Amino acid sequence: MEKIYTDKIEKCTLVKARPETIEFLLAYSKSLDITETKGLQFESNLN
Repeated sequence: MEKIYTDKIEKCTLVKARPETIEFLLAYSKSLDITETKGLQFESNLN
């Protein structure tokens, strides 16, 4: 298991997100409403 993860570490690159992307994701997560009823989950966007 150890060899699987250490071989490809050089190929990992960090990705920087733009402030607009972060604002969009935060606004979407605030408007997302999850309702659970009788074992079922319903997702709705409040916008």
